[in-house]
Formats: sequence, structure tokens, C-alpha cells
Amino acid sequence: MRVGQNPAKSIEEAFQPEKVTVALVTYIPFLGGYYAEGLEVLKICLGSLWQNTDLPYDLVVFDNASAHEVRSYLVEAQRSGRIQYLVLSDKNVGKGGAWNFLFGAAPGEYIAYADSDIYFYPGWLSAQIKVLDTFPNAGMVTGIPLWSPEKFSTSTIEWAQKSPGVRLERGKYLSWEDYWRHSRSLGTDEQKARASFDSRQDYCLIYGDQRFFIGAGHFQFVAKRAVLQDILPIPTDRPMGQVRSLDIALNQKGYLRLSTSDWWVQHLGNTIRNFDKFPGKEGELTPTKEHFARGGKFWKWKPARWLLFWFYDKAFEILYHN
Repeated sequence: MRVGQNPAKSIEEAFQPEKVTVALVTYIPFLGGYYAEGLEVLKICLGSLWQNTDLPYDLVVFDNASAHEVRSYLVEAQRSGRIQYLVLSDKNVGKGGAWNFLFGAAPGEYIAYADSDIYFYPGWLSAQIKVLDTFPNAGMVTGIPLWSPEKFSTSTIEWAQKSPGVRLERGKYLSWEDYWRHSRSLGTDEQKARASFDSRQDYCLIYGDQRFFIGAGHFQFVAKRAVLQDILPIPTDRPMGQVRSLDIALNQKGYLRLSTSDWWVQHLGNTIRNFDKFPGKEGELTPTKEHFARGGKFWKWKPARWLLFWFYDKAFEILYHN
């Protein structure tokens, strides 16, 4: 039996979501080891997002069972109105599982996805939306100049080859500085990165006076909601191993995968100790002298590295398997 009338019936207008949904996935299970600086990285990520996003948006954060300290920070940000939608999963459903939820539930026409270790430069959102709107069949656009395996972008290459007003180029168009700037944030050894850089060539799409690198990244991209929903569901049998399923599905459906020539975002990785400042779009995050001076030679000694990795492996075994 109902007593009285629901007062919500007298409300004549309902909340209308923004055209863009910015979506982040967080996973910081504890504040130690690999994740020791995870919360600080997250704060820098969200701080740059709140400060440098130049279009109206709603922010949805999917937390994949992070530590209490991380969740407390996110809950407080949601209470203060800086996060519009906050999802707290009691289990780690993996990146694919989080994507299935976010891409299926996001209310905006556009979805701007990012991992929680991304720094956003001023104007990042409008710049990427502009690229997305330039190409009606665009699937995903990443905001840095990026090399990507061509086998995941064959549809983009084929489209560029046959489209009037579009020129396809293959060669060395990505500079070493740009390549290393992103590669080092992934923990890549500089010598290996140099060898990989020297052996690769880029595919670029030229449209008007704009150059776009063919390929995109999983750490950050902007896409239309309808496009992402067209390729759901994404496999979820592994926490991190299914990200290529997104590339494959978009490519098979004939969608374009592109990256910008300018730096609109920066991947930070799991530490902020390597960087002395977080500048505007024209700047670069540079390693500090202190970082290189602190124990550099000793930890290059193979016995010391072997011992350190042995302890790390044992700690990991205790934390996750016992």
C-alpha cells in the first residue's frame, strides 16, 4: 500500500547528461611496490582533467577494487561534484570488463576514455573531438603521435588508399624524441627502444594540411558511443590481456584508428618521481637529475638486479598466491 504521492512526480525537468562522457578506469589495489605512487599519479591525472578540459562533460570513474585510501579519495571527489558517476566494483573485473560496463552505460554521444595515469594538456578534448568529427567512419582517436602495428589498422590504410582528397604516406615521420617520450613512460629500456624505433616505419594519413598517424592506443582515446557499442562485448577472461580485442573488432568493422601529430595527453606510468614538472602543451615531462643520480650504477650490476628481482618475485608470490 502506498501512503501519499511520490514528491518526485512534481519535478518537471530531469537531469540531462552532457554530450561527452569522460571515462576512467582505476586499479590501485595497495599503496606499495609497483603501486606505491599510484594515488599521487591518480590525483595528478584527475587534477589535469578538471583543469584542462575545454568542453562540457560528465566524468564517470570505474574503480576495479582499489585500496581503501583510493576509494576514499574518489568518494570525496564524487561528493564534491567533481565526479558525476562513480562505480565501485568489489572485484577486479579486468580492463575489458570495465570497458564493457563503461561503453555500454555511458550517457554521452562521445566517450573520451583514459587510464588513470594520463596527464591532460589544455584543449585536449576539443582537439580530439574535432578529429573524430572530420572522419565520419572514425573509430578511435588518441591524442599523441604514436606508432602502432599496421595489422590492426588495415581498414584505415585501405580507406586512405582509395579516398579522394586523402594521401597515404609510409616512412619515418615519427621523431625519435616523440617515440622515446612515450616509450620511456612504459618502462622501456632506451637501448631496446632505439633498436625498435630504427626498425619501424610509420603509416600516415594526410587530409588537407593535417597529418594523422595511423593507429591508436588503449591508454587514451576518444570515440563515438555508437561505435564502441557496435563492437561489444569485449572478452573478459584475462584482466589485462584483451585490450587488442578492441583494435581487432574496430578494424574488422571498417572503422578508422588514428593518432594526432600534436601532444594533447601524456602517459605518466606508475611514478611521478621521474618528472620535475607538468607543463603546458608545448612542454615535456623530463626526468630529474636526482632520479638518475640515485643508485643508478649499483642497480645496473647484474647480481644486484638478480637479488632484487628474487625478493620482488617472492613478495609477489606471498601477496597474490598465498
